[in-house]
Amino acid sequence: MNKKSLISAAFTVALAAPIAQAQDFLTIGTGGVTGVYYPAGGGICRLINQDRETHGLRCNVESTGGSVYNLNTIRSGELDLGVAQSDQQFNAYNGEGAFANSGKYEDLRSVFSIYTEAFTVVARKDANIETFDDLKGKRVNIGEPGSGQRATMEVLMDAKGWDRSDFRLASELKAAEQAQALCDNKIDVMVYFVGHPNGAIKEATTSCDTNLVSVNDSVIKELVETTPYYVAYDVPAGMYRGNEESVTTLGAKATVVSSAKTSDETVYHTVKAVFENLDTFRRLHPGFAGVQATEMLEGNTAPLHEGAVKYYKEAGLL
Repeated sequence: MNKKSLISAAFTVALAAPIAQAQDFLTIGTGGVTGVYYPAGGGICRLINQDRETHGLRCNVESTGGSVYNLNTIRSGELDLGVAQSDQQFNAYNGEGAFANSGKYEDLRSVFSIYTEAFTVVARKDANIETFDDLKGKRVNIGEPGSGQRATMEVLMDAKGWDRSDFRLASELKAAEQAQALCDNKIDVMVYFVGHPNGAIKEATTSCDTNLVSVNDSVIKELVETTPYYVAYDVPAGMYRGNEESVTTLGAKATVVSSAKTSDETVYHTVKAVFENLDTFRRLHPGFAGVQATEMLEGNTAPLHEGAVKYYKEAGLL
């Protein structure tokens, strides 16, 4: 090759290099680092990024306040995808509950669901709390504003006809703060909408004397029977210290959501990365161990994103 050809070839490579390296960045909103949303988002990003040279996507995971925050921030265009409870997905799409003031979010799109999570109530044993009704008059952490646990707690309070004055204290601690507060005797009860097993629940049940509280009376059963997103859920016996019998409570799906404005290709490659690497995904957290592809299309209460639909049709899932 002569000198002129070498210079021409080098110039061509120089032009091509930025094109080959150009990447689109996407961000997934999750939850607090003690919950399951954060490792879920981290796992999704890991699977996307391992093939980034092919599709040109670079995924970042962001720890956030949780479901309500993620849904509002996707709506504002600051997040591309987010993890959210299926009940809050429903409320955002329909402009209900925590989203009543902002109205219907008709551009909200579901991508897939991951696992069933449970509304989990942990009480100090010396508070003598055996049923959900026993929370009245106690010091209860109702959850951080913007979190799914807070939104669901408010749903249950409304169903019971309660307000904050029914508690001796209604604190708004972050999820990562409440186990320590419980064991320091600053609160009697913590609530957490989370997948199991969970580190914060383990901390609360091993660091001090506590018990899991059933959330399964007639009012709760009516919610399960009359909504498209709540299910009955049993926290298995023996999962946590003092949890000698299974505890029945309220459950909902943890889901991944996006906006209709997020490109079809971005969502398509996100879904493909997870579904074609499910064995790897299942090993990333004990809560993901039972994830099955067919079940990941269940519990989504907003319309499916077109990019997700494209993959599901290719894979024979739709």
